[in-house]
Amino acid sequence: MGIARRIGEIRGRRGAGRAARRLSIAGQIDIYAPGAGGVRAPGHRSAWHFKSAPGAPLVLYFGGNAEEVSWLLDELARRDTGASWLLVDYRGYGSSGGAPSEQSLTSDALAWYDRFAATSPRIFAFGRSLGSGVAVRLAAERRLDGLVLLAPFDSLAAVAQHYYPYLPVRLLLRHPFDSISYAPRLTAPLLCIVAAHDEVIPVEHARRLYDAWAGPKRWVELAAGHNDIHDHPDYWPSIRAFLAAR
Repeated sequence: MGIARRIGEIRGRRGAGRAARRLSIAGQIDIYAPGAGGVRAPGHRSAWHFKSAPGAPLVLYFGGNAEEVSWLLDELARRDTGASWLLVDYRGYGSSGGAPSEQSLTSDALAWYDRFAATSPRIFAFGRSLGSGVAVRLAAERRLDGLVLLAPFDSLAAVAQHYYPYLPVRLLLRHPFDSISYAPRLTAPLLCIVAAHDEVIPVEHARRLYDAWAGPKRWVELAAGHNDIHDHPDYWPSIRAFLAAR
């Protein structure tokens, strides 16, 4: 099944980079982890909390398939985004226990939101690729001040069907993430960032989700690929401007 299999399966990844340990010592992050060695986390979940100034908005970051999210800590340390970030480890990723699925990723997103809702004046969701499906599910059940969706899709099933139009991939995928079914009733502001040369999620799938979105929205298309879009010079300024405007 090639790409269709990779799209339809959620693959965990363990470990954390040196940036996490260094920034923790410097007091810039809290490490949420089950058991000893971190701040108490809900259930068996783990995450990295990059702290900004008191009263700053919080960005809940949901990464891509097999993404080890602590790589972002170095990026955040050298960029002024004006926000605190919670980098979420999915089930089976980082120090999180269990196995990833659409349902478990969604329930964990809700738990993290509820953990910080009382202390965060504004909460945004950032979903990258697979994580866009998690962010959309969160937006359908909780109030968000905005969403940043990077390389999103209308549904994982539709993307898989794009690559294998003659196979019943919709019946084979266990985690369809049908984001477009939620979009017409979502009114939170949306920043949709896509890679013009995306070799994994064709741009038209992001466009369908964007067109169906009910709330205010902005489309940013950058000359980049799926895995190097964060290196584009307009990438971080677009995110920073979106967060600052709300």
